[in-house]
Amino acid sequence: MAKPVLQVRNLYKHFGGLVAVDQVSMEVYPGEVVGLLGDNGAGKSTLIKLISGVHRPDGGQVIFDQREVTLASPLEARKLGIETIYQDLALCENLDASANIFLGREPLRRHLGLFKELDSAYMLRESHKILEQLDIQIPDLRRPIRQLSGGQRQAVSIARAVYWNARLMIMDEPTAALGVPEQLKVLQLIRTLREQGVPVIVISHNLQDVFATADRIVVMRRGKKVGERAIAETNNNEIVGLMVGSDVQL
Repeated sequence: MAKPVLQVRNLYKHFGGLVAVDQVSMEVYPGEVVGLLGDNGAGKSTLIKLISGVHRPDGGQVIFDQREVTLASPLEARKLGIETIYQDLALCENLDASANIFLGREPLRRHLGLFKELDSAYMLRESHKILEQLDIQIPDLRRPIRQLSGGQRQAVSIARAVYWNARLMIMDEPTAALGVPEQLKVLQLIRTLREQGVPVIVISHNLQDVFATADRIVVMRRGKKVGERAIAETNNNEIVGLMVGSDVQL
């Protein structure tokens, strides 16, 4: 049996008197899509920030690729291959798609044997390759990001993470504020990542999206993990019951 890419054990985080994450444990396996669900204030965002290096846990363990890690920053998490795509996408609006895919890791080449300059041609070629690999259609990669649709921007963020060898993808509300066709494209990209063996944690309020893509659902309420279900063994009503705290047996 495959070993989990990610394990969190008894993760705990408080802010003053508020316990945001309370002894949460979960696992994510290669090529698996896990939906992380819960109402506002359930602790979902804090949990992913503990996994992605934004916050340091006050207790518990994060185990990645079978070894315990202490992540001091999101940069450290990214170096391990933990990529997080937040709702704001963290893209530079004035740059084009290829420049955003290589943002902070731009390749340089020598010009006239003396000076180093940005290797734009290489960035464009590589961007075409990764977008083609993910079946992403962006007609003109030289257009500034601000001129692209919401779905295309989301696709560029995903392509950037995959190009830089993401070992775990965390997506926070990936279909929020998108039209229906673009939502469907993002859901297809999540399935593509699964097929390529990249595990994905999807945080969403949209149960329909989660049931359409996830293999398993983890439900949080008031900082605790209150349930975990395989998609094939549950339904909307049971998951909503877990989220709001109705009398559902765990």
